[in-house]
Parts: sequence; C-alpha cells; structure tokens
Amino acid sequence: MTWLDLPRDTGYGVTNLPYGVFSVAGDAPRTGVAIGDRVLDVAGVTSDPVHATGSLNAFMAQGVEAWAALRAQLTQWLSDGAHRDRVEPHLVPRDQVTLHLPFEVADYVDFYSSQHHASNLGQLFRPGSPPLTPNWKHLPIGYHGRSGTVQVSGAPVVRPSGQRKAPSEDVPTFGPSRRLDIEAEIGFVVGVPAAGPVPVTDFASHVFGVCVVNDWSARDLQAWEYVPLGPFLGKSFATSVSPWVVPLAALGAARVDPPARDVELLPYLDDTKERWGLDLRLTVSLNGVEVSKPPFRQLYWTAAQQLAHLTVNGASLRTGDLFASGTVSGEGHDERGSLIELAWNGECPISLPDGSTRTFLEDGDTVTISATAPAVDGSRLTLGEVTGRIEPAP
Repeated sequence: MTWLDLPRDTGYGVTNLPYGVFSVAGDAPRTGVAIGDRVLDVAGVTSDPVHATGSLNAFMAQGVEAWAALRAQLTQWLSDGAHRDRVEPHLVPRDQVTLHLPFEVADYVDFYSSQHHASNLGQLFRPGSPPLTPNWKHLPIGYHGRSGTVQVSGAPVVRPSGQRKAPSEDVPTFGPSRRLDIEAEIGFVVGVPAAGPVPVTDFASHVFGVCVVNDWSARDLQAWEYVPLGPFLGKSFATSVSPWVVPLAALGAARVDPPARDVELLPYLDDTKERWGLDLRLTVSLNGVEVSKPPFRQLYWTAAQQLAHLTVNGASLRTGDLFASGTVSGEGHDERGSLIELAWNGECPISLPDGSTRTFLEDGDTVTISATAPAVDGSRLTLGEVTGRIEPAP
C-alpha cells in the first residue's frame, strides 16, 4: 500500500524502488529512486551527502546493512501517509529528469551462460562438431570487456570499424562493421569490494543489484579476431545499461532453482542450496516491433557461480564492478537474444511490419531491451529498459 497515486501496473511500485542518478534542468546529478511515474530525490529527502555524489558507488560500498536500512526507510516513507508532507516535495516527474550512468564502472566482465545461445552459435560456427565446447558445462566462460565504453541507455551507438574478412575474401579489409548485432543480457553490479575469492554463499553480501544490458557485438570483427584469444574490438566499442539498478532485495519472489546440471560441478561452483536462479522475462524490440522474449530463468550458470568463478583465482572485486550474464536465449525461435540467432546467421531474415527485413542492424535502427520480474505482492516489477540507436561510422 502507498499514499501515492501510482499508474496502473506501473512496475515501479513500493516493492521495487530501483536506484539511479538523475538531474533536473542542469542541476548537479544525484541519487534518485523510481516510484510510479516520478523520481524521489534521495539526496533531498535524506540530506545524506553520500547521495549527492552523482554516483551510486559510495552508497553501494556501505554494504548490506546500509542498503537494508535505507530500503526500509524509503518503504515506510512511501507507504505511511504520515510522511507525505516530508516526502512529496522531493518527488519529481520522471519526464522532467535526465538520467545518467548510475554508477562508475570499475571492471566489466561478460559471461556466456545460456546453453541455448551457446548451442546455437556452436551449430552456426562449428557445423559437424558438438555444439558445446568440452569445458562449457564445467565452468562459466567469460571475457573481460572495456569498462570505459559502458554507457547509459539512450546514448547513441556508433557503428564500429575494424578488420573483417568474409569467407569469400582472400585477405581482410578495413571498414565499418557489416554484421552489427545485439546481445540481450542482465547485469550484476558489485557494491562491497573483496580482496580474493567470493564463495557462492556470499553472493548477496557483495552484489548490490541488477540492470538490463545490451552488449553490442560486431560479429564480422569478432569472427576474424577472436582466435586464439577471444573477443576484442568486436565487443569493446559499446555496452549499454539501463539507468535503474534494482536491488537484490526486490527480487526475493523471482528466485528459483537453477536448471538441472548433468555433470558434477567442482565444489566452489556448487550453488544448489543457494537458489540464485532468477525468473526474469526479457523483451527485445527492434524499431518498436517485439522480436523476442528471452527467458532468463533457463540460464545454466547463475550469477552466484559467475562471481565465484570470477574471483576464485584471487582476482579482487571493486565497488562498481559489472558482470553480465551473456546473451539470454531460450529453446524457442522467439526466445533468442541476438540477431545472429534470430536470423540464423543471415539465412532467415527477420521480417518487419513495414515490409523491410533484417539480418543485422542497419544505421538508424533502434533496439530496446526490457525486463520484468515477479514482485512479492504478486504483481510484476520492472527492471526498466536499455535503448540504443545505431549511428553511422564516422
């Protein structure tokens, strides 16, 4: 219950309370919480300077007790009408604010955790061979990305240039990517740093919340460069994230058992008792047309396992570290989280209502990825959306 007049099925109810960074008419950026179609100025209502820094990092670093205390306080203020006079002056219509990158990204890691996605790409790139590599079911495969090119939703995505070599070409050429793609993902944002390994049991002590991610991919650049060391320029030009970070505390009703595994995991990856599968539903839209609904709950590797593997060699965590799930794909054709799967590497173009078709992205195309989760009150909360428009190469 709340004293606010919230839009029907808002997704931004009191059970959600995602954090972001906003500004109004050129004012300094500060912490805000989305509630209905408004933003609560947390810096103003609390007078706590940690929320006036223009980044969530300082607050995220305070840890679980501070996160829980503020969430309880905000819930009380927004639920009990006795606090209305205090809170209402700090509510700003969302259509009047500018949303910024919500946290300073320290390191960025992207995983490869959807069995359906990995199997689809294995069929496309290694026909006649097993679709999964021998290590895939034994460890969460990932790569280190470029934190400096993580950008907030709405920022333009400039078509990258680089070396590419088609199978029909004898030598590589240089130029704009001709196979620009998307990857529908969920990102996990680290709040509390760690000096070494983080066991699966400690996942919620370090991870603050989740966001929606589009890890843009230049498939032609990637295909030519990735042997033997993996993704580089085909991935590093842009990664877009949603402006709202939904706290893990809001996702209690979304927790589910992870998928059954058919190999015995090493002990540090055994998270069967932790239940960190998440029942999230993603939606991918291309130029306003829904083309896919990837199911996150089917991911083979959970975020707790990803974090444990990321740190098991002694790698440290920093506040603001971002690690993403990798492309989320389901078994059905309309559950694939990338264009290379949806159009099957160009063999089956996607038809749009205006009569046009796509195999990969064209200049001027706009992609929006959104996600929702079950809320504790039986409704659905939103993780927001991440949008990007493709601009031509310079």
